[in-house]
Amino acid sequence: MPLVNVMVNSRAYTIACDDGEEDHLRELATHVDSKVRELLETVGQVGDSRLLLMAALLVTDDFFDALHRLEAHDKEMGELTAAHADAKLKLGTAETHAVAALEAATKRIDDIAARLVEA
Repeated sequence: MPLVNVMVNSRAYTIACDDGEEDHLRELATHVDSKVRELLETVGQVGDSRLLLMAALLVTDDFFDALHRLEAHDKEMGELTAAHADAKLKLGTAETHAVAALEAATKRIDDIAARLVEA
């Protein structure tokens, strides 16, 4: 199990991860560090524990916002899928009526043509 050194709030942390996850872990730590730096600009140095907790809350808030947007998109996708199915059904019905009307018109034209030939 590889060990990865990451920096958060100018402090080094060594964290274990699965093979192949080293770069992803570094990326996550960079994101956490950026949240900590944002907090430092607004609240100042309030201790590592509090900064890390506040950063975790911000990251969790971002996650929940993304989750709610995803749920809204899923709902919209469901509604669009249902509307598409309804439109497809209506199109099929309209095509059936159009074919029937065209066949009826063709029969009338054939009948008129036959009467003209007899006359």
